[in-house]
Amino acid sequence: QVQLVESEGGLVHAGESLRLSCEASVRTFRNYAVGWFRQAPGKEREFVAAIRQNGYTYSGDSVKGRFTISRDNAKNTVFLQMNSLKPEDTAVYYCAASQTIILSSLSRPEHWGHWGPGTQVTVSS
Repeated sequence: QVQLVESEGGLVHAGESLRLSCEASVRTFRNYAVGWFRQAPGKEREFVAAIRQNGYTYSGDSVKGRFTISRDNAKNTVFLQMNSLKPEDTAVYYCAASQTIILSSLSRPEHWGHWGPGTQVTVSS
């Protein structure tokens, strides 16, 4: 069983940066793709970014050019660097992991098998 824990989010001002991390409690972390999603009140869970086992990365349209995902397999950790934050980035951010997810399903929450509890990120204007 894979357990995922996101780092603490926080309250930042628009234009500032924040880095989230997601640590996995699994020995074979390098065999997992990891994704980040977010969910604002009253909205569906939205794809933010993903990094596959081979290191290839993918981002959602709303964060391209501002958010970067990376991984450190030695530390069982994936990072989400968020720059130029906007009030509309306010949400609960979740990391997810899967050994078997395929490229065409990365943006679909129902295809990820393991989830962290989430962390709140609030961006004030």
